[in-house]
Amino acid sequence: MDDGEARQPSLGHPPAARRAGLGHLLSRLWKKVFTWYVLKTVVLGQMLSLFICGTAVTSQLLAETYKVDTPMLQSFINYCLLFLVYTVWLAFRSGENGLLHILRNKWWKYILLAIVDVEANYSIVKAYQFTTITSVQLLDCVGIPVLMVLSWFILHSRYRLIHYIAVVVCLLGVGTMVGADVLSGREEGKASDMLIGDVLVILGACLYAVSNVSEEYIVKNLSRAEFLGMLGLFGTFISGIQLMAIEYNAIINIEWEWRIGVMFAAFALCMFGLYSVMPLVIRVTSATSVNLGILTADLYSLFFGLFLFGYNFSLLYILAFVMIMVGFIMYCSTATYHAEPTPAQAHEGIVNSAMKEAETPQEPATPLQYLPEELSREHLD
Repeated sequence: MDDGEARQPSLGHPPAARRAGLGHLLSRLWKKVFTWYVLKTVVLGQMLSLFICGTAVTSQLLAETYKVDTPMLQSFINYCLLFLVYTVWLAFRSGENGLLHILRNKWWKYILLAIVDVEANYSIVKAYQFTTITSVQLLDCVGIPVLMVLSWFILHSRYRLIHYIAVVVCLLGVGTMVGADVLSGREEGKASDMLIGDVLVILGACLYAVSNVSEEYIVKNLSRAEFLGMLGLFGTFISGIQLMAIEYNAIINIEWEWRIGVMFAAFALCMFGLYSVMPLVIRVTSATSVNLGILTADLYSLFFGLFLFGYNFSLLYILAFVMIMVGFIMYCSTATYHAEPTPAQAHEGIVNSAMKEAETPQEPATPLQYLPEELSREHLD
């Protein structure tokens, strides 16, 4: 009897221990996911999605309502805005950060970058003339694994298992969105030459990956103003030449009215906002994180299309949105790390600064050479 009484208290401990362990796990999960860093990243990512949505809706209104199909002219206006703001800003700077010094030492690199960026924009927009929105949405995701591979080799970024799972979840969300398009019949009879369109989408996605990785390297090693200023300078020059070569007749045939002018202005402002804000988001996160976040842009375009173009609604779109956001939050909740060793810990990578500060602010800081000063406080993983 005494032995039984002695054993009774021990029988109650395992369930209590399990409950305590579960509570501790949920508490850690809550602190990891619901942080200011994750919230800020989600908000900024959706801001970029809304900018992209604005460019998509205005482009579709120009093409379908006003019969204006001038994707290069639209891009040219954006590069002109970048030139007027950021290139002029560089012109007033002196020393190594000034326009003349950058041109003397890096002009050919920025010409190549501008070519990549201009052709990426043109390829994606042009693809809509040959293939369906569904194909564009699906094949555009090719850019994400390409981006991760380029980040691995060029930026020395390293990923954990949760990052790969998060990417898969986001891509499943895109697949759900594509399925909803097919079931709703949104794409019937819209493709004229799908093979050409699909090749253009894949080409554009790969070029965007190269552009985004270059952007991440420049804004973390050099400056946002240098990236946007040089892109504005050479992007204006390259897109202007291409504009005169392939869209001259289309521009002459535009029957201008104030509504068309408003559409062009809205497109240019949305694109300018996208280019101006994206480097800020990439600087505190990564190009891969940004590209996952803006997968929701197609869904925002759909919601506007319900009122503007008479699209059919499906609950699968809501499911797709939730899946993409869950995958995006999963990716942001855990820091990637850098492959280069540090003196303090030769075999550990350096994690993303803002992410790690949210996770373990009590650990000592380690400077990361390639980040700007305000983001240079890194913590060892």
